[in-house]
Amino acid sequence: MSGRGTIFVALFSGINVGGNRIVKMAELRAFFEDLGFSDVATYVQSGNAVFRSPKGDAATLTKQLEAAFEKKWGFHSRIMVRDLGWFERLVSENPYPKVAGEPTKLHAYVLEREPTADEIARLAERCTGPESFEVKGDVLYLHAPDGLGKSVFAGLIPRTLKVPGTARNWRSVLALQEMAGRVGGTG
Repeated sequence: MSGRGTIFVALFSGINVGGNRIVKMAELRAFFEDLGFSDVATYVQSGNAVFRSPKGDAATLTKQLEAAFEKKWGFHSRIMVRDLGWFERLVSENPYPKVAGEPTKLHAYVLEREPTADEIARLAERCTGPESFEVKGDVLYLHAPDGLGKSVFAGLIPRTLKVPGTARNWRSVLALQEMAGRVGGTG
């Protein structure tokens, strides 16, 4: 696939969870195409899309997508849009390479902004179980040795950190990086 423009990854929050706010991926792909984006691909039902945009940056595209999404589906979904270079850094800067082969135990939280030192310190105080985390810029890496579903700490992250974001397990992160690389001609 070739084309002009920048490759982006969009991560939707709060759709297709627990049978609520259902958005079919075929409809999501059509939504992106109707907005003028190309090379659109989706990954799993939780709302992940790779697309090419002829213009715009991540912040502008986030606002555009959130407004258009709410107009079309009638509810708000926080969307984190990041370009391919950002996504490649997310993977290469993983502070837990030894657990990268256990994708259900490693998660990346894509955050709306970089947390402050005070916000990170407040979160660190709550990390008393087997989990460990590290924040690099606007990404929180979480190693949950017992899995996310059994992690009490994982449930505390949004309320304690108070920085909006959305989490993906490492399998999803790598799949999205691969998809974006193929669209961009680097994978």
